[in-house]
Amino acid sequence: MDSDVTDSARGAGSPAEPDGPDGQTGDEPVPPESAPEPPEPTAPEPAPAADHEPAAEPASVAEPEAKNEPGLKTEPEPATAATADGGRPTGWAARPELPNRKRHWLRWAALGTAFVVLAAAGVGWWFYRKLDGNITTDTTAASELETYEKERPTPIALDAQNILLLGSDTRSGEGNDQYGRDGGSQRSDTTILLHIAADRQSATAMSVPRDLMVSIPSCRKPDGTRTREQFAQFNWAFQFGGAACTIRTVERFTGVRIDHHMVVDFSGFKDMVDAVRGVEVCLKEPIDDADAHLKLPAGKQTLNGEQALGYVRARKSIGNGSDTERMDRQQQFLGALVKKVQSNGVLLNPTRLYPVLDAATKSLTTDPGLDSLRDLYDLTRSVRSIPTEKVQFLTVPRQPYSADPNRDELVEPDATELFKRLREDIPIKVVPAKEKTKNQEAEGNPDGTGSASPTPSPTFSGTNAAEGMCE
Repeated sequence: MDSDVTDSARGAGSPAEPDGPDGQTGDEPVPPESAPEPPEPTAPEPAPAADHEPAAEPASVAEPEAKNEPGLKTEPEPATAATADGGRPTGWAARPELPNRKRHWLRWAALGTAFVVLAAAGVGWWFYRKLDGNITTDTTAASELETYEKERPTPIALDAQNILLLGSDTRSGEGNDQYGRDGGSQRSDTTILLHIAADRQSATAMSVPRDLMVSIPSCRKPDGTRTREQFAQFNWAFQFGGAACTIRTVERFTGVRIDHHMVVDFSGFKDMVDAVRGVEVCLKEPIDDADAHLKLPAGKQTLNGEQALGYVRARKSIGNGSDTERMDRQQQFLGALVKKVQSNGVLLNPTRLYPVLDAATKSLTTDPGLDSLRDLYDLTRSVRSIPTEKVQFLTVPRQPYSADPNRDELVEPDATELFKRLREDIPIKVVPAKEKTKNQEAEGNPDGTGSASPTPSPTFSGTNAAEGMCE
């Protein structure tokens, strides 16, 4: 009876302990040597019928290891710098995502930066197209020069550049009418042959007197007719056949091949001076010239564009009234202008550089080889490193013409030597006129019209851009 009661109590209070092998209960340990061999795998038993309750799992079944059961909650592993495959960190070591507000801010910042860059590029392109469109191309001169290619000089120093700069004295155009009447023609009021050395370490600007007597070839006139070949004053060539006739005339008496040409008008010159905020000059005496519309006191002062144009064109009211002295004054003023443009206040300041470029390009008429902003930039970049003391100005050696003292003629052998050096790109030494005169007197040539004897390194009267007008 005691046995029955015990069994009844056990069955009512807790589930029966499963029997071990050989009739042993689960409370008794199984010796190691008597552990059964694992059963042979058998086919899975069919699932129980739907009307049967599923069997309860034994309470003693151990929990599976977390790393082998991905679906179960486990304790977090220590943070690591990166996953085994080199990707981003995982688990608690993974970098948290940026808040939405910060991501939006970064996105808008990137869009804003892109917009600014595109806007700047658009403005730059607009400025470029505007400046490029300001330049006028002289296709007529290029066509005429091609016709006479066989008679033109052969270039010797291929890397050197010879550019003919022409200042037109036409009175037509806005702002030019007050300087005289427009007679329907124009002459080269200023002509400068600019030689840029092949090594780009020096530049020489040689002025050609407007009244120099030279041989002018037969040239094609604007109406299609042709002029006869004649011996006349130099500036008639521009009136006869424009830039092409002037280029052929210069090449004829110098033997220098002209690579490019530029024609600058009155208004362009004035605008360039205004764009650099004036050029400083020093006047020994006051100027009062009604024809040049110029009235200035003596002393140091800064000329604006209108005053500068009158200053470089005035003749009879300044000094001895000669064209020779006017050319010297023009060279000094151009040297001061070059010095001003090369200063940091202009070249490194876009707000000041753009007006200079705008004024320069508006006033230019060039051959097809220099008719774009890129061509002009390449030319400027090649010479911008030339020191101002190596930018020299001089006038072709000349003297009063024997048949008419109001005209000029070349001085030999000085002129021939100068032209030879320009053709062959040989360095040219320029000294102030006073120093040149002293050297000639010391050599026994007091009249100053030429060299007493050939020298290995002749000197020529002139100046350079470093001297300025008030030094």
